[in-house]
Amino acid sequence: MSETPQGTPPFNPAPALAGARCLVLGGSGFLGLNLCNRLAEAGAEVTCFSRSHSQSALLDRRVARVTGQFADRLAIANAVERQDVVFHLIAGSIPESSNRDPSAELAATPIATLHLLEICRSARIRKLVFASSGGAIYGIPRAIPIPERAPTDPISAYGISKLMIEKALYLYRHLHGIDYQILRIANPYGRFQLGTKHQGLIGSYIHRVLTDQPLEVWGTGAVVRDFLHIDDVSDAFLAAVGYDGPHKVLNVGSGVGLSVSQIIAELQAAFGRGRLPCLHKPSRAADVPANVLDTALIRSELGWRPRVALREGLVDTIAWMRAYLAEAAGP
Repeated sequence: MSETPQGTPPFNPAPALAGARCLVLGGSGFLGLNLCNRLAEAGAEVTCFSRSHSQSALLDRRVARVTGQFADRLAIANAVERQDVVFHLIAGSIPESSNRDPSAELAATPIATLHLLEICRSARIRKLVFASSGGAIYGIPRAIPIPERAPTDPISAYGISKLMIEKALYLYRHLHGIDYQILRIANPYGRFQLGTKHQGLIGSYIHRVLTDQPLEVWGTGAVVRDFLHIDDVSDAFLAAVGYDGPHKVLNVGSGVGLSVSQIIAELQAAFGRGRLPCLHKPSRAADVPANVLDTALIRSELGWRPRVALREGLVDTIAWMRAYLAEAAGP
C-alpha cells in the first residue's frame, strides 16, 4: 500500500461497524468474499448469502453462511430479517454474454432487486449498498475521466441491468425513504479472483500465465481500462456504510487508464518474465474503447483514495494465485 502523507490521519473506512449486522448478497463471489472478511475484521456480524459456497474455505470463520437463490423471496426475506446493512453484489452475467440474451438479463436481477427492496422496506434496514459498474454503465464516454454526472448509455444488457437497479433504488428512497449508496466500481483485481470465469482481465491473465496458456487479447490491445485492487474496493464499501451525504452515486476507481498492452507489460515485470505469449482475437461489440473513472467526488466525500500501487497489487495477486493453484493441485 502507498504511505499516508505525513501529518494526515490514516483513512479509517469502518469507524462504526462493530456489532453491526451486515448481509452480503453474492458473498461467495470475488467481491463478496473479500468484503465479508473485511466486515468480520471490522467487528461486524456478517452473513454471506449465496447460491453456493464452493469457496467457503476462503471465508473468515466468523461469517455465517446462508444458501439460497436471489429469486427466492422467502429465502431473501429470512436472510434480510434483523439486518442493519445489506450489500447487494449480485450480478446476472458479464457484459459480453449479456448481449446474447438481453431479455433474460433484464428479467432476472432487476426484478429480483425490486422484491429485495420491498423486503428491505418491511424489515426497516438501515442502509443498502449496491455494487454497480463503473465500466458498463456509462457506455462509450464523451470525455475521460468519467464523472458521475456523465450520460449513462450502456452498450450491454449488463450495463442496462445495473442502471435499472440504480433507478429502482432512487425510486424506493423517494417513495419509502430507504437509504442507499451506489458504488460504480472500475475493474477490480486481487486475491480470490480465480481468473477462470472470463471476468476480470488481470485475474484471467495471471491464471493463464500460471497454467501455461497464452493471454487472450481482444482486438489490438489498445482498449483502456481503470484497474483497482480489491482492498481499495473493500475500503470504499465499508466507508459507504457511514456516509450520509447528498451524493448517492460514487465512482470507485484508480483514476488512471491503462491499455491491455500496458497491463501485459506490467505483468511481465511482476512475473520477472520476458515476452508473454498472446492469442489475438477479434474485438468484441460490448467493449468500449476507453473507460477511466473520475474519483474526485469519493475522495472529497468519503476521504477515500486508492492505496495499493499496481505493481505491488500484481505481485501480491500472483503470489496468492500461485499458492491457491498449488494447494488445489494437491501433493
